[in-house]
Amino acid sequence: MRGEPADAGLTGITTPNLCKRFGAKRQKTKMPELPDIVVYMEALEQRVLGHMLENFEVRGPALLRTAEPPIYSIQGHTVTALRRIGKRIAFGFDNDLWLVFHLMIAGRLHWSQKRKTADGRRTLAAFDFDSGTLTLTEAGTRKRASLHLVRGEEGLAALDPGGIDVFAASLEQFSAMLTSANHTLKRALTDPRLFSGIGNAYSDEILYHAQLSPVLLTQRMDPEQIRRLYEATRQTLTQWTDILRNDAGTKFPEKVTAFRPEMAVHGRYGKPCPRCGAKIQRIRYASNETNYCPHCQTGGKLLADRSLSRLLRQDWPRTPEELEERRRA
Repeated sequence: MRGEPADAGLTGITTPNLCKRFGAKRQKTKMPELPDIVVYMEALEQRVLGHMLENFEVRGPALLRTAEPPIYSIQGHTVTALRRIGKRIAFGFDNDLWLVFHLMIAGRLHWSQKRKTADGRRTLAAFDFDSGTLTLTEAGTRKRASLHLVRGEEGLAALDPGGIDVFAASLEQFSAMLTSANHTLKRALTDPRLFSGIGNAYSDEILYHAQLSPVLLTQRMDPEQIRRLYEATRQTLTQWTDILRNDAGTKFPEKVTAFRPEMAVHGRYGKPCPRCGAKIQRIRYASNETNYCPHCQTGGKLLADRSLSRLLRQDWPRTPEELEERRRA
Protein backbone atom coordinates (compact mmCIF):
# COMPACT_ATOMS: atom_id res chain seq x y z
CA MET A 1 0.00 0.00 0.00
CA ARG A 2 1.56 3.28 -1.15
CA GLY A 3 1.19 5.48 1.92
CA GLU A 4 -1.50 5.28 4.57
CA PRO A 5 -2.85 8.85 4.92
CA ALA A 6 -4.85 9.58 8.04
CA ASP A 7 -7.20 12.39 8.90
CA ALA A 8 -5.77 15.83 8.27
CA GLY A 9 -8.53 17.76 9.98
CA LEU A 10 -6.56 18.26 13.22
CA THR A 11 -7.08 21.67 14.81
CA GLY A 12 -3.83 23.53 15.34
CA ILE A 13 -1.56 21.32 13.25
CA THR A 14 -2.89 21.65 9.73
CA THR A 15 -2.62 24.27 7.04
CA PRO A 16 -5.27 25.23 4.44
CA ASN A 17 -3.31 23.35 1.79
CA LEU A 18 -3.18 20.18 3.89
CA CYS A 19 -6.88 20.40 4.64
CA LYS A 20 -7.59 20.93 0.98
CA ARG A 21 -5.43 17.97 0.01
CA PHE A 22 -6.59 15.48 2.60
CA GLY A 23 -10.01 16.78 3.62
CA ALA A 24 -11.83 16.58 0.31
CA LYS A 25 -15.17 14.85 0.21
CA ARG A 26 -14.82 11.26 -0.92
CA GLN A 27 -16.71 10.00 -3.94
CA LYS A 28 -19.47 7.68 -2.78
CA THR A 29 -18.98 5.05 -5.43
CA LYS A 30 -17.05 1.85 -5.36
CA MET A 31 -15.94 -0.83 -7.71
CA PRO A 32 -18.33 -3.78 -7.57
CA GLU A 33 -16.58 -6.58 -5.70
CA LEU A 34 -17.20 -10.31 -5.33
CA PRO A 35 -20.57 -10.08 -3.48
CA ASP A 36 -21.87 -7.46 -5.93
CA ILE A 37 -20.68 -9.46 -8.95
CA VAL A 38 -22.21 -12.70 -7.66
CA VAL A 39 -25.61 -11.03 -7.17
CA TYR A 40 -25.37 -9.38 -10.59
CA MET A 41 -24.66 -12.76 -12.13
CA GLU A 42 -27.55 -14.47 -10.36
CA ALA A 43 -29.90 -11.81 -11.72
CA LEU A 44 -28.40 -12.11 -15.19
CA GLU A 45 -28.74 -15.90 -15.19
CA GLN A 46 -32.51 -15.49 -14.86
CA ARG A 47 -32.66 -12.90 -17.65
CA VAL A 48 -30.06 -13.63 -20.34
CA LEU A 49 -28.91 -17.23 -19.98
CA GLY A 50 -30.37 -19.15 -22.90
CA HIS A 51 -31.51 -15.95 -24.62
CA MET A 52 -30.45 -14.45 -27.93
CA LEU A 53 -28.71 -11.10 -28.35
CA GLU A 54 -30.84 -9.47 -31.04
CA ASN A 55 -29.21 -6.05 -31.26
CA PHE A 56 -26.76 -3.79 -29.43
CA GLU A 57 -25.27 -0.30 -29.27
CA VAL A 58 -21.82 0.55 -27.92
CA ARG A 59 -21.50 4.33 -27.70
CA GLY A 60 -18.77 4.91 -25.14
CA PRO A 61 -15.75 6.07 -27.19
CA ALA A 62 -13.23 4.14 -25.05
CA LEU A 63 -15.51 1.38 -23.79
CA LEU A 64 -14.71 -1.38 -26.30
CA ARG A 65 -11.07 -2.37 -25.89
CA THR A 66 -10.79 -5.08 -28.57
CA ALA A 67 -11.23 -5.08 -32.34
CA GLU A 68 -10.83 -8.78 -33.12
CA PRO A 69 -13.16 -10.64 -33.06
CA PRO A 70 -15.44 -7.80 -34.23
CA ILE A 71 -18.23 -6.92 -31.81
CA TYR A 72 -20.96 -7.71 -34.34
CA SER A 73 -19.85 -11.37 -34.18
CA ILE A 74 -22.14 -11.96 -31.17
CA GLN A 75 -25.29 -10.51 -32.71
CA GLY A 76 -27.89 -13.20 -33.29
CA HIS A 77 -26.15 -15.62 -30.92
CA THR A 78 -27.33 -17.07 -27.62
CA VAL A 79 -25.77 -16.73 -24.17
CA THR A 80 -24.80 -20.21 -22.98
CA ALA A 81 -22.65 -19.38 -19.92
CA LEU A 82 -21.88 -16.70 -17.37
CA ARG A 83 -18.61 -16.57 -15.48
CA ARG A 84 -16.91 -14.33 -12.92
CA ILE A 85 -13.30 -13.42 -13.75
CA GLY A 86 -12.11 -11.54 -10.67
CA LYS A 87 -14.26 -8.40 -10.70
CA ARG A 88 -15.30 -8.96 -14.33
CA ILE A 89 -18.49 -10.55 -15.66
CA ALA A 90 -18.10 -12.73 -18.76
CA PHE A 91 -20.97 -13.68 -21.10
CA GLY A 92 -20.26 -16.85 -23.09
CA PHE A 93 -22.01 -17.16 -26.47
CA ASP A 94 -22.79 -20.25 -28.51
CA ASN A 95 -20.03 -19.42 -31.03
CA ASP A 96 -17.24 -19.66 -28.39
CA LEU A 97 -16.97 -15.89 -27.96
CA TRP A 98 -16.95 -14.17 -24.57
CA LEU A 99 -18.11 -10.62 -23.92
CA VAL A 100 -16.36 -9.43 -20.76
CA PHE A 101 -17.56 -6.46 -18.68
CA HIS A 102 -15.29 -4.64 -16.24
CA LEU A 103 -17.36 -2.00 -14.44
CA MET A 104 -14.42 -0.35 -12.67
CA ILE A 105 -15.43 2.31 -10.09
CA ALA A 106 -18.57 3.92 -11.45
CA GLY A 107 -19.89 1.43 -14.00
CA ARG A 108 -23.25 -0.20 -13.29
CA LEU A 109 -25.57 -2.65 -15.02
CA HIS A 110 -29.31 -2.16 -15.37
CA TRP A 111 -32.13 -4.28 -16.76
CA SER A 112 -35.32 -3.17 -18.48
CA GLN A 113 -38.16 -4.96 -20.19
CA LYS A 114 -38.35 -2.00 -22.56
CA ARG A 115 -35.78 -1.24 -25.22
CA LYS A 116 -33.21 1.37 -24.19
CA THR A 117 -30.77 3.39 -26.26
CA ALA A 118 -27.17 4.31 -25.46
CA ASP A 119 -26.56 8.06 -25.46
CA GLY A 120 -22.77 7.88 -25.16
CA ARG A 121 -22.77 10.15 -22.11
CA ARG A 122 -24.07 8.21 -19.12
CA THR A 123 -25.48 5.14 -20.87
CA LEU A 124 -22.51 3.76 -22.75
CA ALA A 125 -23.94 0.51 -24.11
CA ALA A 126 -27.27 -1.25 -24.58
CA PHE A 127 -27.73 -4.94 -25.35
CA ASP A 128 -31.16 -6.02 -26.58
CA PHE A 129 -31.94 -9.64 -25.80
CA ASP A 130 -35.15 -11.40 -26.72
CA SER A 131 -35.98 -11.17 -22.99
CA GLY A 132 -35.18 -7.48 -22.34
CA THR A 133 -32.41 -4.90 -22.50
CA LEU A 134 -29.19 -4.75 -20.46
CA THR A 135 -27.56 -1.33 -20.24
CA LEU A 136 -24.18 -0.27 -18.93
CA THR A 137 -23.98 3.18 -17.36
CA GLU A 138 -21.02 5.03 -15.92
CA ALA A 139 -21.27 8.13 -13.74
CA GLY A 140 -18.75 10.95 -13.80
CA THR A 141 -16.44 12.25 -16.50
CA ARG A 142 -13.67 9.67 -16.15
CA LYS A 143 -14.87 6.73 -18.21
CA ARG A 144 -12.88 3.67 -17.12
CA ALA A 145 -15.35 0.81 -17.61
CA SER A 146 -14.36 -1.61 -20.35
CA LEU A 147 -15.70 -4.27 -22.69
CA HIS A 148 -13.57 -7.00 -24.24
CA LEU A 149 -14.70 -9.56 -26.81
CA VAL A 150 -12.39 -12.58 -26.79
CA ARG A 151 -12.36 -16.05 -28.26
CA GLY A 152 -12.45 -19.20 -26.15
CA GLU A 153 -10.77 -20.13 -22.88
CA GLU A 154 -7.42 -18.77 -24.03
CA GLY A 155 -8.90 -15.32 -24.54
CA LEU A 156 -10.58 -15.43 -21.12
CA ALA A 157 -7.37 -16.53 -19.43
CA ALA A 158 -5.55 -13.48 -20.81
CA LEU A 159 -7.96 -11.24 -18.86
CA ASP A 160 -7.69 -13.16 -15.59
CA PRO A 161 -5.34 -11.45 -13.08
CA GLY A 162 -4.78 -14.86 -11.49
CA GLY A 163 -5.93 -14.36 -7.91
CA ILE A 164 -7.27 -17.40 -6.09
CA ASP A 165 -10.94 -17.92 -5.22
CA VAL A 166 -11.02 -17.87 -1.42
CA PHE A 167 -14.00 -20.24 -1.40
CA ALA A 168 -12.13 -22.83 -3.45
CA ALA A 169 -8.84 -22.43 -1.56
CA SER A 170 -7.80 -24.41 1.50
CA LEU A 171 -6.26 -22.66 4.50
CA GLU A 172 -2.85 -23.85 3.35
CA GLN A 173 -3.35 -22.45 -0.16
CA PHE A 174 -4.66 -19.17 1.26
CA SER A 175 -1.64 -18.90 3.56
CA ALA A 176 0.83 -19.62 0.77
CA MET A 177 -0.68 -16.94 -1.46
CA LEU A 178 -0.93 -14.41 1.36
CA THR A 179 2.71 -14.77 2.37
CA SER A 180 4.14 -15.10 -1.15
CA ALA A 181 5.33 -11.48 -0.82
CA ASN A 182 5.74 -9.18 2.16
CA HIS A 183 2.88 -6.70 1.69
CA THR A 184 0.54 -4.95 4.08
CA LEU A 185 -2.68 -6.87 4.66
CA LYS A 186 -4.75 -4.20 2.93
CA ARG A 187 -2.59 -4.33 -0.16
CA ALA A 188 -2.48 -8.13 -0.23
CA LEU A 189 -6.24 -8.60 0.10
CA THR A 190 -6.98 -6.11 -2.67
CA ASP A 191 -4.31 -7.36 -5.08
CA PRO A 192 -6.20 -9.18 -7.89
CA ARG A 193 -3.08 -11.24 -8.61
CA LEU A 194 -3.35 -12.76 -5.14
CA PHE A 195 -7.07 -12.90 -4.32
CA SER A 196 -10.02 -12.81 -6.68
CA GLY A 197 -12.75 -10.21 -6.33
CA ILE A 198 -11.81 -8.41 -3.09
CA GLY A 199 -11.58 -4.61 -3.14
CA ASN A 200 -11.45 -1.59 -0.89
CA ALA A 201 -14.82 -1.88 0.84
CA TYR A 202 -14.96 -5.55 1.76
CA SER A 203 -11.29 -5.69 2.70
CA ASP A 204 -12.06 -3.15 5.43
CA GLU A 205 -14.86 -5.36 6.71
CA ILE A 206 -12.73 -8.51 6.53
CA LEU A 207 -9.87 -6.97 8.50
CA TYR A 208 -12.27 -5.64 11.11
CA HIS A 209 -13.85 -9.04 11.69
CA ALA A 210 -10.41 -10.68 11.77
CA GLN A 211 -9.31 -7.98 14.27
CA LEU A 212 -6.14 -7.30 12.27
CA SER A 213 -4.39 -4.07 11.33
CA PRO A 214 -4.55 -3.06 7.67
CA VAL A 215 -0.82 -2.29 7.75
CA LEU A 216 0.29 -5.56 9.33
CA LEU A 217 2.91 -7.17 7.06
CA THR A 218 1.88 -10.53 5.71
CA GLN A 219 5.18 -12.31 6.33
CA ARG A 220 5.08 -11.29 9.99
CA MET A 221 1.74 -12.99 10.62
CA ASP A 222 1.55 -16.04 12.83
CA PRO A 223 -0.58 -19.10 11.94
CA GLU A 224 -3.41 -18.05 14.25
CA GLN A 225 -3.68 -14.62 12.59
CA ILE A 226 -3.71 -16.22 9.15
CA ARG A 227 -6.45 -18.62 10.25
CA ARG A 228 -8.54 -15.72 11.57
CA LEU A 229 -8.09 -13.84 8.32
CA TYR A 230 -9.01 -16.88 6.22
CA GLU A 231 -12.20 -17.49 8.17
CA ALA A 232 -13.13 -13.78 8.28
CA THR A 233 -12.63 -13.48 4.51
CA ARG A 234 -14.96 -16.34 3.70
CA GLN A 235 -17.55 -15.39 6.33
CA THR A 236 -17.61 -11.69 5.41
CA LEU A 237 -17.97 -12.29 1.69
CA THR A 238 -20.69 -14.88 2.31
CA GLN A 239 -22.55 -12.56 4.69
CA TRP A 240 -22.49 -9.67 2.25
CA THR A 241 -23.53 -11.81 -0.69
CA ASP A 242 -26.56 -12.90 1.35
CA ILE A 243 -27.36 -9.30 2.34
CA LEU A 244 -27.20 -8.06 -1.25
CA ARG A 245 -29.13 -11.06 -2.52
CA ASN A 246 -31.92 -10.48 0.00
CA ASP A 247 -32.02 -6.77 -0.81
CA ALA A 248 -32.44 -7.44 -4.53
CA GLY A 249 -35.00 -10.21 -4.12
CA THR A 250 -36.45 -10.98 -7.54
CA LYS A 251 -35.51 -7.55 -8.93
CA PHE A 252 -32.36 -6.63 -10.77
CA PRO A 253 -29.78 -5.27 -8.24
CA GLU A 254 -29.66 -1.46 -8.31
CA LYS A 255 -28.14 -0.63 -4.89
CA VAL A 256 -24.48 -1.15 -5.73
CA THR A 257 -23.11 1.63 -3.54
CA ALA A 258 -19.97 2.56 -1.65
CA PHE A 259 -21.35 2.65 1.87
CA ARG A 260 -24.12 0.72 3.56
CA PRO A 261 -25.47 1.13 7.10
CA GLU A 262 -24.86 -2.55 7.92
CA MET A 263 -21.11 -2.16 7.44
CA ALA A 264 -19.00 -2.27 10.59
CA VAL A 265 -16.19 0.11 9.60
CA HIS A 266 -16.12 0.92 5.89
CA GLY A 267 -17.43 4.44 5.29
CA ARG A 268 -18.07 4.91 9.03
CA TYR A 269 -15.24 7.31 9.89
CA GLY A 270 -15.91 9.04 13.20
CA LYS A 271 -18.78 6.74 14.12
CA PRO A 272 -18.65 4.27 17.02
CA CYS A 273 -17.25 0.80 16.52
CA PRO A 274 -20.13 -1.70 16.82
CA ARG A 275 -17.92 -3.94 18.98
CA CYS A 276 -16.18 -1.59 21.42
CA GLY A 277 -17.62 1.88 20.84
CA ALA A 278 -14.31 3.54 19.88
CA LYS A 279 -14.42 6.00 17.00
CA ILE A 280 -13.67 4.52 13.60
CA GLN A 281 -10.53 6.05 12.07
CA ARG A 282 -9.21 6.23 8.52
CA ILE A 283 -6.06 6.28 6.43
CA ARG A 284 -6.18 7.80 2.97
CA TYR A 285 -4.19 7.08 -0.17
CA ALA A 286 -4.80 8.14 -3.77
CA SER A 287 -8.58 8.08 -4.27
CA ASN A 288 -9.23 5.37 -1.67
CA GLU A 289 -9.72 5.31 2.05
CA THR A 290 -9.21 2.55 4.62
CA ASN A 291 -11.40 2.52 7.72
CA TYR A 292 -10.47 0.66 10.89
CA CYS A 293 -11.09 0.51 14.63
CA PRO A 294 -7.92 1.45 16.56
CA HIS A 295 -9.08 -0.40 19.66
CA CYS A 296 -10.01 -3.67 17.93
CA GLN A 297 -7.40 -3.73 15.17
CA THR A 298 -4.27 -1.70 15.94
CA GLY A 299 -3.81 -1.93 19.71
CA GLY A 300 -4.90 1.66 20.21
CA LYS A 301 -2.45 3.07 17.67
CA LEU A 302 -3.54 5.79 15.24
CA LEU A 303 -2.21 4.93 11.78
CA ALA A 304 -0.54 7.83 9.99
CA ASP A 305 0.17 8.88 6.45
CA ARG A 306 3.89 8.60 5.72
CA SER A 307 4.23 12.01 4.04
CA LEU A 308 1.97 13.88 6.48
CA SER A 309 3.53 12.34 9.58
CA ARG A 310 7.01 13.22 8.26
CA LEU A 311 5.86 16.80 7.84
CA LEU A 312 4.27 17.03 11.28
CA ARG A 313 6.97 14.95 13.01
CA GLN A 314 6.45 14.98 16.78
CA ASP A 315 3.13 16.84 16.39
CA TRP A 316 1.47 13.78 14.84
CA PRO A 317 -1.01 12.26 17.32
CA ARG A 318 -0.12 8.67 18.17
CA THR A 319 -3.42 7.58 19.70
CA PRO A 320 -7.13 8.36 19.27
CA GLU A 321 -7.03 10.06 22.68
CA GLU A 322 -4.31 12.47 21.49
CA LEU A 323 -6.33 13.11 18.35
CA GLU A 324 -9.37 14.09 20.41
CA GLU A 325 -7.28 16.34 22.64
CA ARG A 326 -5.88 18.21 19.63
CA ARG A 327 -9.33 18.65 18.17
CA ARG A 328 -10.59 20.15 21.41
CA ALA A 329 -7.57 22.46 21.74
